Amino acid sequence: MSKRQNLSISSRKQPQQSRSAELVAIILEAALQVLQREGAQKFTTARVAERAGVSVGSVYQYFPNKAAILFRLQSDEWRQTGGMLREILQDAQQAPLERLRTLVHAFIRSECEEAQIRSALTDIAPLYNDDPQAQEAWLYWDHTVKVFIAELLPAASAASRSIVEELLSTTLSNAGEHVSASTYPATRIDDYANAMADMFCAYLSSLKNRNEQA
Repeated sequence: MSKRQNLSISSRKQPQQSRSAELVAIILEAALQVLQREGAQKFTTARVAERAGVSVGSVYQYFPNKAAILFRLQSDEWRQTGGMLREILQDAQQAPLERLRTLVHAFIRSECEEAQIRSALTDIAPLYNDDPQAQEAWLYWDHTVKVFIAELLPAASAASRSIVEELLSTTLSNAGEHVSASTYPATRIDDYANAMADMFCAYLSSLKNRNEQA
């Protein structure tokens, strides 16, 4: 346990020059390829260096261990996926429930695409749960959901909205983890997302009507 707590997941340094930034990008792309082709069990810093065509020492300049590489991959995914999901929920051109339906499909697809990264991060999850980057990503997501639910259910009480926010986030997270760990074909994944979106929309429509009639 103590070793796990002392393991660093922070990058050694941030690249300051374009050449250094390119090297980090090459290392991260190689790391992703190692994950995709060989899986989490065979993921090592040496394999990443070999795939990137650089020395292990070059990798260690920026990442002290494989956990730091994996966390950087996860952090980049958080930023990309989080930005995409926020854009969906904030798209005023779509009705709120249509945004929610789009969100469910986008989230499930994203979870399936990052399944290998999640598997590799299982062992270091206790480390990154308290990391400032992780906390910031989750707080930003919570705020986005809170604003969306307030728009969708303006007549609901704060307590009711809080339940909806928790239910939405928890269900999405658990469902995404389940589907991404399965061997479902793409058509079944789409059907699963459709069913979950229908469930959310029916529940929220009913709740909205009850609040407006109260």
